[in-house]
Amino acid sequence: MTKTNIITIDGGEWFHENWDGAAGGLFRINKKLYSDQSAHQNILVFENDMFGRMLAIDNVIQVAERDEFIYHEMITHAPILAHGAAKRILIVGGGDGGAIREVFRHNSVEHVTMVEIDPDVVDFCKKWMPMVSDGSFDDPRLNLIIGDGAKYVAATDDRFDVVIVDSTDPVGPGAVLFTEEFYRNCKRVMKDGAVLVTQSGLPFVQRKEFTEAFSHLSGIFDYASAYQIVVPGFWGCPMLLGFASDEKARFSVSHETLRGRLNEAGFSARYYTPAHHKSAFHLAGYLRDMIPHTEKLIAEGLLDD
Repeated sequence: MTKTNIITIDGGEWFHENWDGAAGGLFRINKKLYSDQSAHQNILVFENDMFGRMLAIDNVIQVAERDEFIYHEMITHAPILAHGAAKRILIVGGGDGGAIREVFRHNSVEHVTMVEIDPDVVDFCKKWMPMVSDGSFDDPRLNLIIGDGAKYVAATDDRFDVVIVDSTDPVGPGAVLFTEEFYRNCKRVMKDGAVLVTQSGLPFVQRKEFTEAFSHLSGIFDYASAYQIVVPGFWGCPMLLGFASDEKARFSVSHETLRGRLNEAGFSARYYTPAHHKSAFHLAGYLRDMIPHTEKLIAEGLLDD
């Protein structure tokens, strides 16, 4: 059983997120809403004055009410609009419902399969953080499967235009979602020209896990890179989302084409814009150096040097 990191400072309760005993982040718990051990992981929901309701799984913040739109918009709209004709989407994880909320803003999407290992995450997010899913679990286009995402991609006969891995960090039940075998099976369920996007963590503080995951991606797909977002509740650190495909055109969609596709989709986003889509792939040197074969993408004109 995982012990929840709640400490007392000046008579008040604070959630303490600990990184390898070397650093940590603190969030005041103004009100504890839910705390329990599910069959798979420790779950905590609390209120914080700055971030609103916050969800921690196994002592790591996973989603916060007031900044979740950044992560969920970028992990969904970037691959869907880069593809341009995505109708069938697979989401591995994503039990809070934020990813399906954003995916369903695309009327062109006909079907979404979401595979979430822990039913408690879905149930309590519906109850305690309903603003994240915003009713999306009731969309008739959703096929919700409670099960192991790694086993699903190894066995299913379904095929998808976009695969989104909205996972926890590479520890506990989420660790298998960063392995070479898992990425190979993701490729197995992808249609020709499909796109894979993965939650790839905070490379500054998770360098080992990040470089291992990208060595796998780069060895499996013809083209693999990453794009950057910054989510305040995740320490304000640069967070990378892996982006992989065997179709290089997914990396070189023009600003004008993205703008046209977004206009056709008929919605505006709070964080995602076509301009930011393009700029998010322009990584700082130390981040780019962690990604194998970046020189191939530069040589083919898919990334700027």
